[in-house]
Amino acid sequence: MTAPLASGPSRSMRRAQRMPLVFAAGAAIGVLGGMIGLGGAEFRLPLLIGLFGFAALSAVILNKAMSLVVVAVALPARLAAVPASDLAAHWPVAVNLLAGSLLGAWAGASWAVRMRSSTLYKVLAALMVLMAAALLVTHFSTVGTLGLPWWAQVPTGVGAGFGIGVVAAIMGVAGGELLIPTIVLLFGLDIKSAGSLSLLVSLPTMLVAFARYSRDGSFTVLGANRRFVTVMAAGSIAGALLGGLLVGVFPDVVLVPALALILLVSSVKLARHD
Repeated sequence: MTAPLASGPSRSMRRAQRMPLVFAAGAAIGVLGGMIGLGGAEFRLPLLIGLFGFAALSAVILNKAMSLVVVAVALPARLAAVPASDLAAHWPVAVNLLAGSLLGAWAGASWAVRMRSSTLYKVLAALMVLMAAALLVTHFSTVGTLGLPWWAQVPTGVGAGFGIGVVAAIMGVAGGELLIPTIVLLFGLDIKSAGSLSLLVSLPTMLVAFARYSRDGSFTVLGANRRFVTVMAAGSIAGALLGGLLVGVFPDVVLVPALALILLVSSVKLARHD
């Protein structure tokens, strides 16, 4: 049973009149994500549901669309920072993760469109707790490497990619919070290279989930809210650029726990959502 759309005519009209707020919300999310090197989609999702009144599945689809735009814009800048020749040497890592993440993205989107709305809210709440934990671990612990032999590394990479693809599809996020530590842990790459590779894995993974969502009736929410998506995505991109300039203004020891707390509070609210 798919989740119902939350976009009645009156609510759509109210959103259309709140475009400055939509842009500001997108910019705030972009700033937060930019300051810690992420896209911020995990923070956008609870706003779409709590502030703008979208139902769970509609919010996920809108979040996925905006995440695609943000990642597509970020990818060229990231590739300029890390030479393509350096990333080319690590193509087996991307292929290994994609072998799992593409399947996971299709499966995750399929499960999301079939879930009862009340179930999807609870699943999203649980995944936000996971994202909060990943945020804290990534920024406050030294991620080493497992040093697995190739014959164990390959199936482990496929399995990890599948799980990340599922999470990214259900939440409508790029999945960098999970991809980066996975790349470092399994394959021993440095954080900078892992960040760039995560975008290369995220983009096709998101496209697969997006393609699966497009086959469901709830996908009509995207056409009905095209202006909303455009304005919020523009705000997110502008905010991410500003956030990149503000890196270091707030120490991670203050910023990261605060963001993790936001995710935890949002998870509680979603878990109680009908």
